[in-house]
Amino acid sequence: MSGSWLQRDLPFLTTENCEITSPATKRYNCLAWAAGNNTQWWDPNPLYRWPSDVPREISLDAVLTVYEKLGFTVCIGGEPEEDFEKIAIFAKKVSGRTVPTHAARQLASGKWTSKLGACEDISHETFDAVNGPLYGEAICFMSRRKLAVPEAVNPPSTNG
Repeated sequence: MSGSWLQRDLPFLTTENCEITSPATKRYNCLAWAAGNNTQWWDPNPLYRWPSDVPREISLDAVLTVYEKLGFTVCIGGEPEEDFEKIAIFAKKVSGRTVPTHAARQLASGKWTSKLGACEDISHETFDAVNGPLYGEAICFMSRRKLAVPEAVNPPSTNG
């Protein structure tokens, strides 16, 4: 596999379980990509897009609130469910705190898609294929009913 990420950071990605689906770009990140947005970088840093009524912090509560504003609710597990789209929130423990690090979206096929920072978008067979030193592991799943007609996804009431 010829991705621009470091294998030591994502040791479970292999040529058998991962496919690069678009080139590396800094235009958007995993938080946006998991919600279906490939035009904005979502981050609480004031230089980027973030809902104005969500604390500008990288915390599990803040990230969950962003997705709740888009219609997602916490659910159990990453198994496919007809008529629902799912996302997985990844986190690591940092100084005893749970810090969100990544979000991935389940595709209609049951596979998952991730935007690896400023690196490529990939599809991967299972959500846990991106577990490892970089992102930690999936700690929460969220789902929402599939939209009948896809629409532009922007974090609501954003600044930046």
